[in-house]
Amino acid sequence: MIDRAIRRRRRALFLFFFLNGMAMASWVTRTPDIRDHLGVSTGQMGLVLFGLSVGSMAGILFSGRFVSRFGTRPVTALATLLVVASVAVVGVGSALASAPLVTAGLCVLGMGFGSGEVAINVDGADVERITGTAVLPTLHGYFSLGTVVGGLAGMAATAVAFPAHWHLLAVAVVAAAIFAYAIGAVQAGTGIRTAPPAADSAQQARPQVWRDRGLLLIGAIVLAMALAEGAANDWLPLLMVDGHGLGAAAGSLVFVGFAAAMTLGRFGGTFFLNRYSRAAVVRASAISGAVGLSLVIFSDNAFVAAAAVLFWGLGASLGFPVALSAAGDSGPDETARVSLVATIGYIAFLVGPPALGFLGDHYGLRPAMVVVLAFVAMAVLVAPAAGTRARTEVPVRA
Repeated sequence: MIDRAIRRRRRALFLFFFLNGMAMASWVTRTPDIRDHLGVSTGQMGLVLFGLSVGSMAGILFSGRFVSRFGTRPVTALATLLVVASVAVVGVGSALASAPLVTAGLCVLGMGFGSGEVAINVDGADVERITGTAVLPTLHGYFSLGTVVGGLAGMAATAVAFPAHWHLLAVAVVAAAIFAYAIGAVQAGTGIRTAPPAADSAQQARPQVWRDRGLLLIGAIVLAMALAEGAANDWLPLLMVDGHGLGAAAGSLVFVGFAAAMTLGRFGGTFFLNRYSRAAVVRASAISGAVGLSLVIFSDNAFVAAAAVLFWGLGASLGFPVALSAAGDSGPDETARVSLVATIGYIAFLVGPPALGFLGDHYGLRPAMVVVLAFVAMAVLVAPAAGTRARTEVPVRA
């Protein structure tokens, strides 16, 4: 059986991902209110949102180096504190109707998400190695659960006209309490490169990771599935409203269904990963996502399209965490490998949705989603790169 310290460590990682999902959904659900309170146009709001993109990319680009040098615990702690502080800053910026302050808060929020992404996943991959069981899908499941909880709370706050700034400040307090409870269970020293390369070979270390063909194929899986997830997170409500004629409330409900399907897929993924190969699970996920996307794009029946979103959510749920797990097992220097694949995923999250918006302006959102469908179909073909079983033969016993 797994010892008590490992159980506490695993539970702490679950809480950190839940915290991030809750914080993200809390911000997203109050975006219309904050936009109106700031008095900015939709185009100007796009510039405000750009702060989140810049911060996320900066955080994930530097996180791998920091984890290699200091370990996952201090990076996780700093990243989570950035998330807590940034939610409060965004709330204050909303109260003061200050677009620059909200932009700065979103930039810090992105840095917290990006830097924590690598650290928590490296720690989760280490727990997988120790326990011999799949952990990363459940880890990401808690993020999805956080988005559902945060999203429902945000919708309720919006319905009763609860001020966005007080809502976000309350979320910051809850997040701070979760952080204080969980950080002590994270093990020190995980992820530190114990045998750094010699000075004359230091320049060769990073290119070797980029030249690993198998790792790049894993990155292709992440690119496709992150694009499928990001496209839904940014465009699904509008896709259902503009593309299928649903009302705004019904479009939001469809998005909640997508988030719930993501949560179900990630929590249920461990069952399948402990019985089938990673490649089989990734292939089945990609097929489910492709079926869902196809029906959303090509069906003119709004009910069929709304139901198909559940297949889309189930399909997108496992690609990202399973590929990160495969990256950690693909060779030496686990931190660099997880960092590379996570960076590819974030590129899809950050670049994909705006590109889809550009295509949507010219051709409509439903035709634009054909690009996402093509990437998910590619993931079906390259699924064997994800490898074999996620669990080891001999789990550690207490």
